[in-house]
Amino acid sequence: MAVERSAVNPVEWSMRFGFNQGEVVSGGTRTLYCAGQAATDAEGAPQHEGDMAAQLELSLDNLEAVLRGAGMALANLVRLNVFTTDADLLTRNYGVLASRLAAAGVRPPSTLLGVERLAFPIMMVELEGTAVA
Repeated sequence: MAVERSAVNPVEWSMRFGFNQGEVVSGGTRTLYCAGQAATDAEGAPQHEGDMAAQLELSLDNLEAVLRGAGMALANLVRLNVFTTDADLLTRNYGVLASRLAAAGVRPPSTLLGVERLAFPIMMVELEGTAVA
């Protein structure tokens, strides 16, 4: 059975930022809950100190690797939480995230949370996703 998604947007401002207020998902048989993915290499070492855009790119690459491991892709995301130590800087670099999601054809409901720090002091962003196939 194919997954069906229906956007729920009682207000539409969020669509300008690339996410829906909510989504009704039906027909899915598999759900993947992804741990937070950050800008780390294959050994878990943090990368790109001070470069938010590069950290976003690598965090997305790592999220996509987890999705691929489950036979999924960014197109399967139904929820995306973004944790950052600098919400203003992330907002200025949000196009990195928005363009990758748009290319995948999704607008997953998202939450952006400012946090004091992440697992390693040089990390500025972490992405946590839920996907359905």
